[in-house]
Amino acid sequence: MEISLSGKVVLVTGASRGIGAAIAKVCSEAGAKVAIHYNSNKAQALEVKSQLNIECEVFQANLSQVPDIAQLFEQVVEHYGQVDVLINNAGVAVSSDFEADSNQWTQDWDFNFAVNTRALGLLCKLAINHFKPNGGGRIINISSRAAFRGDTLDYLAYGASKGAIPSMTRSIARYCGKDNIQAFTIAPGFVRTDMAQDFMDQYGEDFALSDIALNQLTEPKDLAPMVLLLASGLSDHATGCTIDINAASYVH
Repeated sequence: MEISLSGKVVLVTGASRGIGAAIAKVCSEAGAKVAIHYNSNKAQALEVKSQLNIECEVFQANLSQVPDIAQLFEQVVEHYGQVDVLINNAGVAVSSDFEADSNQWTQDWDFNFAVNTRALGLLCKLAINHFKPNGGGRIINISSRAAFRGDTLDYLAYGASKGAIPSMTRSIARYCGKDNIQAFTIAPGFVRTDMAQDFMDQYGEDFALSDIALNQLTEPKDLAPMVLLLASGLSDHATGCTIDINAASYVH
């Protein structure tokens, strides 16, 4: 079965690299107009755009800043006239020394939550308010296996910030379904991305490989097809679910 997103506008946050770029690519190939969000690397975002269909465009926003978040959604709607699918992929994973002083530790904690949780929540709110008078829409939130199995102490804030996402998604699914709004969570394990390189620099690739059941680390392209399926409307009755894509490093 060929999956089509023809005529749909898809906003993908953190789409200039890694998982977001892979998601943007499959959505574009399925016919969607993709809003490619980036934070600081415009050149990288434009490189992604050059590989997609001509109706895709780049949009800048610092998701740690509330005014930027609202402006991002407004700009996408102004440019395309609508948003049909919101894919909250952008995230940070700031390692914080557990022995650090309280001020530094809480600053790292606040930054993790600002990007991974608060920005995602606000974008969900903006999307829901946009979807309701326009016939509905779909939200796909990228969480992490850390939300369920936990993480190392130096990534405590990261795990906690990702742990809020499934709860948020379930609330949206339960209370917005009658408005034809569906919401899903994808919970990846360790994925070979630029962001994950910091972890590999600390712990080594062998450590990551020893933690999974397969022979290769998960790649961004391994997540993108599932996101496309959820965005298509073919799995709307799975609304509220969490789909684990972690090479059996966490099974529940």
